Amino acid sequence: MPGDRLTVEDRRRIAEGLAAGLTYAEIARRLGRSRSTVTREIARNGGPHDYRAARAQHATSWRARRRKRAPHASVPHTTDNRDVRTAREFEEQFVAMMIEGGMAPMTARVFAALFLSEGGSLTATELAQQLHVSPATISNAVKWLGQRRMVAREREARRVRYFVDVDVWYHTWAASARSIAIWADTTRHGVEIFGSDTPTGDRLRTTTHFFELLGHDMGQAAEHWRQALSMQRTLGSHG
Repeated sequence: MPGDRLTVEDRRRIAEGLAAGLTYAEIARRLGRSRSTVTREIARNGGPHDYRAARAQHATSWRARRRKRAPHASVPHTTDNRDVRTAREFEEQFVAMMIEGGMAPMTARVFAALFLSEGGSLTATELAQQLHVSPATISNAVKWLGQRRMVAREREARRVRYFVDVDVWYHTWAASARSIAIWADTTRHGVEIFGSDTPTGDRLRTTTHFFELLGHDMGQAAEHWRQALSMQRTLGSHG
């Protein structure tokens, strides 16, 4: 039986299987792995359409290095009280920024704790202790963040570790772009109902045009970032 960790060769074969249109179950069977392992691997590294073996290997290595670093503090360890105070003030500023953007206060605190921790990851217990809240409160927050792919999870024996995905801002931006597309579709439908020659229809038409342009620009920006990140990972893997 193979070990728990996927190898470079495993990831290459997963990418080839996806390109050939194989099901997750068939890919898992050919690898001699469980379907859940393959499903989790693909979901964590771009999904069935964007999975790339080299990128997945690099991201996995990056997460492994991150977990080796101390993940427990939300601010840097230092004997300088001024530095601690400055870091905590920034954390509060970071949380306020997220709340201003529409995130629930506790969800913002959980995300900030994860994002600003040295290793970029914390267990549910560590989050509850650090934020002085119940495990149920942490669970609700990470569920919301997970649905938007801002936070991912890994099981470690009997505990769950949450971490900020390397592509967190890309996923957040992509989710916003999808919302913009829904707005454009809805207002476009409104133009058909009210007629473009009416005041209401004209407002809807102008709104549709705005969201179409915004969505186009957001899509281009996301693709530019994807290419830049891919290049960065490629260079890193050869460094």
